[in-house]
Amino acid sequence: MADLARIRRTRPWELPEMRWAAAALALFLVGLAAWSGGMPAWSYWAAYLACYATGGWEPALAGLRALRHRTLDVDLLMVVAALGAAAIGQITDGALLIVIFATSGALEALATARTGDSVRGLLDLAPDTAVRVGPDGVERRVRAAELAVGDTVVVRPGERVPADGTVVGGASEVDRSTVTGEPLPVDAAPGDSVYAGTRNGTGVLRVRVDKDPGASVVARIAAMVAEASDTKARTQLMIERIEQRYSIGMVAVTLAVFVIPLFFGDPLDRALLRAMTFMIVASPCAVVLATMPPLLAAMATASRGGVLVKSAVAMERLAAVTAVAFDKTGTLTLGSPEVSRTYSAATDLDEGEVLRLAAAVEGGSEHPLGAAITAAADRAGLDTAVASGFVATPGRGVAGTVGGRRVTVESATGPAGDAMSEAAAVAVSESHARGETAVLVTVDGRTVGVIALSDRLRPEAPAAVAATAAVTGTPPSVLTGDNRAAATALARRVGAGAVVAECLPEDKVAALRSMSAAGATVAMVGDGINDAPALAVADVGIAIGGAASDLALQTADVVVVRDDLRGVPAVLRSARRARRVAVANLALAATGIGALVVWDLVGTLPLPLGVAGHEGSTILVCLNGLRLLRRGPDPATARVGGPLPGRIREVRAAARSA
Repeated sequence: MADLARIRRTRPWELPEMRWAAAALALFLVGLAAWSGGMPAWSYWAAYLACYATGGWEPALAGLRALRHRTLDVDLLMVVAALGAAAIGQITDGALLIVIFATSGALEALATARTGDSVRGLLDLAPDTAVRVGPDGVERRVRAAELAVGDTVVVRPGERVPADGTVVGGASEVDRSTVTGEPLPVDAAPGDSVYAGTRNGTGVLRVRVDKDPGASVVARIAAMVAEASDTKARTQLMIERIEQRYSIGMVAVTLAVFVIPLFFGDPLDRALLRAMTFMIVASPCAVVLATMPPLLAAMATASRGGVLVKSAVAMERLAAVTAVAFDKTGTLTLGSPEVSRTYSAATDLDEGEVLRLAAAVEGGSEHPLGAAITAAADRAGLDTAVASGFVATPGRGVAGTVGGRRVTVESATGPAGDAMSEAAAVAVSESHARGETAVLVTVDGRTVGVIALSDRLRPEAPAAVAATAAVTGTPPSVLTGDNRAAATALARRVGAGAVVAECLPEDKVAALRSMSAAGATVAMVGDGINDAPALAVADVGIAIGGAASDLALQTADVVVVRDDLRGVPAVLRSARRARRVAVANLALAATGIGALVVWDLVGTLPLPLGVAGHEGSTILVCLNGLRLLRRGPDPATARVGGPLPGRIREVRAAARSA
């Protein structure tokens, strides 16, 4: 993930929407200061009208374009409402509406630009150049884009693989976490597949290119993220979809209320007054505010608990979630191996001595498994001597001399695995059945023990999975690129339901779409680059912020900043509370609007009373929604981590240095 630090992020001031919104806000503040300071009316009117122009020209233009296609766009309605406010002398209210609308559009533009930045950064994972072996056997460095199917390339230690292909020479270990999410490097030998963007370990590999670089797994990830993010960007709040239809009907009825009485002899001024009153009392302000305040209040409450919800649309979708899928590595687990158990396969050595000998040899290794073994020996307080004659064999293991004895630590699938004792074979079989990685320890060619390693489980994972199942009514699923045995074992430990293992990013997307096709509203919880397409295509994408890749943070709709899985069920509960309040608000708004409309159509509703009733119902639903702010953050997450601003900085720093 370190390569994503090179991403060139769009700065807010580079976007015209941000500049126009800032100018509108500044002019509004100037006008507000002039108005509250008792300045002449022309001074604050001039500032407010300039605010109208800077913040309203773009949505007005978009609305007029939509009108040409016979669509009454909400942008145009907002501008008309602001102009109407100015026409009746409420210029301050209209200018404030323009500022709010311009700011919302600017933030949406910034979010879209940042997602595009991350997608472009993802494509940089694959190297720009590659070392191609020509027909004459001479190595030449060429642009990776020039590689063709059938070419052979050389990948040296520490380099990234330039294209999807098959190993035809050499042996090494390859870090595939960016593509599959597997926590440990995978041995690569002739006949094994490798993916573009994955990092080679300590050996030199010769790889035959099997796919055009433009069709690599990394390129497909970028395409899937871009497509899904574009689709989500067009999603609207439910109330906005209702409002568009409602506004069209309101405009039509207002015209009817004005025109029809004229045919029956009503004076023009009386018909106009009745129509104006109808337009005011029937306007959808209370309906709009029925949902936004509770959603925004729930977002604020969630942020105090360490969960950032990026938009009201995302919060609304959270309330409808009926199924949750968790990634395994880095999400349910910490993404780093630990020794889970040590077996002795020799009568003259106990488990502690097996671990001590292995740690002495692994002290010179940089492999994650070696680090886990030495850490386990340190925790056990074992005195590990320094091995001499250290040798590392790429893709196989390490060896060294400890106390005059030749000790090796290598994969159970290596040569030593063919000659292991019956006791060692049983231990290896048991470890594999639990989804653990098994390594053999030999002394002078004799297998003396087996060390089993597994990915470390997050301490809060079982409780978080159980709480999530209680909220949605369905046990969460596990989607992972890791092997099936490891995934199934972990699912049992945390209480998860269905398991989809050994899948590439497109397989995760297919699994989520299958769940959606079955009628579920799906949330995906992940952290890695390989999770980004799934986070984008899910109804709600949730990134675990502490170790999340930059692409995952940008793609997700929700970020658990405090890196605690219990934030997932907490934000789901908060969203459901907001939805209940929104439904109550809609009922209250509909009752108020209905009563005022009937009064105006059947009787004679005074205009001031109509305005007071309309504004009163609007204030009531707003206050009812904002009462959710009185609720504290979920107790399960409120006590986790440090102060929120500091944790946000930690997440951003992690994304930059990941």
